[in-house]
Amino acid sequence: MEKPATTQVPIHELIARRWSPVAFAADRPVTREQITALLEAARWAPSCYGDQPWRYLVWNRHVDASAWQRAFMCLAEGNQAWVRNAPVLLLAAASSRFTHNGKENRWGRYDTGAASENLCLQATAMGLQAHQMGGFDERAVRGAFSIPEDCECMAMIAVGHPADASVVEGELAQRQLAPRARASLSERFFDGEWGNGWQ
Repeated sequence: MEKPATTQVPIHELIARRWSPVAFAADRPVTREQITALLEAARWAPSCYGDQPWRYLVWNRHVDASAWQRAFMCLAEGNQAWVRNAPVLLLAAASSRFTHNGKENRWGRYDTGAASENLCLQATAMGLQAHQMGGFDERAVRGAFSIPEDCECMAMIAVGHPADASVVEGELAQRQLAPRARASLSERFFDGEWGNGWQ
């Protein structure tokens, strides 16, 4: 299912096509080569001092169902309702310290977000879909997978193949089919002075 963004001027079709679906094909695995391509896309994101503060933990249900299930159980109940069909889950974490000097890296979260967007765009380019989530229990995932204290758990990401909206029900089906919407440029982007909306 395609839901391209509606824009005031044309943008690259890959960016316009990227969205966050909830309908995944449960029976279609994602190959290790495909996952590696997603990780390569994340690896080449920009970062402060080239420090690459991102860390990704990958769970593939078709390879290690037990580990995938443990990760799945860390998700909020509302996310579990649709993630159950996604064959791959990832945790995006950000190192809080620079590798080269051990000092605090306050840009690590920003850089990890950039890496995750690269991953999502690569998924779109490959005919896959990715959906990032903040709805998970950080303490649970830390305990289940021994996440170091100096890494901040930023998001869980579900990856898989598209499916028809019929694989989800109720509000989830409505979300899958609803038109995409964004605030206007003038509400979030300012021209020269804060609050002077971009026209």
